[in-house]
Amino acid sequence: MRSDSVKTGLAQAPHRSLFNALGFTEEERRRPMIGIVCSYNEIVPGHMNLDKIAEAVKMGVAMAGGTPVMFPAIAVCDGIAMGHVGMKYSLVTRELIADSTECMALAHGFDGLVCIPNCDKNVPGLLMAAARVNIPTIFVSGGPMLAGRVKGQKRSLSSMFEAVGSVTAGTMTQEELCEFEEKTCPTCGSCSGMYTANSMNCLTEAIGMGLKGNGTIPAVYSERLRLAKHAGMKIMELVEKDIKPRDIMTEKAFMNALTVDMALGCSTNSMLHLPAIAKEAGVNLNLEIANQLSAKTPNLCHLAPAGPTYMEDLNEAGGVYAVMNELTKKNLLYLDCMTVNGTSIGENIKGCVNRDPQVIRPAENPYSETGGIAVLKGNLAPEGGVVKRSAVASEMLVHQGPARVFDCEEDAIAAIKGGRIVAGDVVVIRYEGPKGGPGMREMLNPTSAIAGMGLGSSVALITDGRFSGASRGASIGHVSPEAAVGGPMALVEEGDIISINIPENRLDVLVSAEELEARRKKWQPRETEVTGYLKRYRELVTSGSQGAVLELPF
Repeated sequence: MRSDSVKTGLAQAPHRSLFNALGFTEEERRRPMIGIVCSYNEIVPGHMNLDKIAEAVKMGVAMAGGTPVMFPAIAVCDGIAMGHVGMKYSLVTRELIADSTECMALAHGFDGLVCIPNCDKNVPGLLMAAARVNIPTIFVSGGPMLAGRVKGQKRSLSSMFEAVGSVTAGTMTQEELCEFEEKTCPTCGSCSGMYTANSMNCLTEAIGMGLKGNGTIPAVYSERLRLAKHAGMKIMELVEKDIKPRDIMTEKAFMNALTVDMALGCSTNSMLHLPAIAKEAGVNLNLEIANQLSAKTPNLCHLAPAGPTYMEDLNEAGGVYAVMNELTKKNLLYLDCMTVNGTSIGENIKGCVNRDPQVIRPAENPYSETGGIAVLKGNLAPEGGVVKRSAVASEMLVHQGPARVFDCEEDAIAAIKGGRIVAGDVVVIRYEGPKGGPGMREMLNPTSAIAGMGLGSSVALITDGRFSGASRGASIGHVSPEAAVGGPMALVEEGDIISINIPENRLDVLVSAEELEARRKKWQPRETEVTGYLKRYRELVTSGSQGAVLELPF
């Protein structure tokens, strides 16, 4: 056993004395030692139930003959961090989570890991750690929140942010806003639409690192606790067979994940996280591959904010496995990929039928013949920009309009709420990229303000920052190279005509190459004062087109 390095032999007598101090019995020491990486805290609604998930996992491990040992991982609530300096500290935690988990797992000689994440950065951060450490590992998340209900309609967090814009526009009263506040987020769990947390938890199933239902069983269902116990038992089988993350997270598995991403209409943040996870697994996953898969993958789901269905509906319809089974009708998946079940994807999804064609469209009757995410390129985005195509109004798939240029999110929000943005405009928010932020803030506040003020089908927004999975509309993020390193975003001027053509995967500013070069010669980098972790992050982070991973500058 790997844990023998800390438990067995003469030289390990001091180690055993410390295990005695922990209250371990000799019987516990003889068993495989399983690290339970738990992201429980009391500030993230999606994580407040993870203590119960962890206890269920520990019981499953013990029932299967292992010794469970819990240690923590941090988590930021993107919703609470949204719209202020706190959002600079969201994406950057992904690397902290991966690094700290690597440290704990290897320092203590664990034989296997059970990872218990739920919200946006914890899932990719722990998947990165799993690929890096490469000891037997299984994932079980905390599960999605149930949808809220306001005046008989299902609602989610994006409805809440858009309601603020509606109050500003005068189309909603303060009393109605209060009702939204009280009813929109009714339970614990990751927010109830196909936002980043739920996207990544669903893709954990698709890539083979989580059991059936990991992405969709609601947080408040007791079925989630049973899933956790099964995950605890299953890790012991993975340890016995020595099935490791890199045996599962192969190039074919990432192709499966991207394909399911396109079918589900996942958050654009998946285009940051999947390449970062793949890099740790030794797989090259670039944005070109995303468009190639999107071109042949039908979009089968329109979950909030793209449509009126929610995670609980996807669960009832058959979940991720039912979506994958639909995709087999077009031979779009590699069915021989290994999973944490110890069986292949093909074996796992066999017989998982689509129980609700209104939630999961049949493959022969999709929302569109192409996937839910598109990567756009052009003279404004030489390395690419990302849009959630499935959440864009049809009239905005092709659009030209004047640039309204802002050097930070706050200035853009003030202009939108001040009525200075009108139909046809293209809002440009720059210097919010990985280095420019630093931290690549999410732009849910401005996109929600645009939607809430009735401009969602007439105003586009582009940024070198990123968008929450809760954003909808012609919202194009991750534009690379970013403004802070002199990318074309830095050269756009007020009134320049921006051309967006999503069907043709194009994003251009209609300014001559000669004029752009003249502007480049005049451009000066912006000097911003940052300290602490953000300063270190800014020095090491790469482009959004590369997953915003950290690399040494030599």
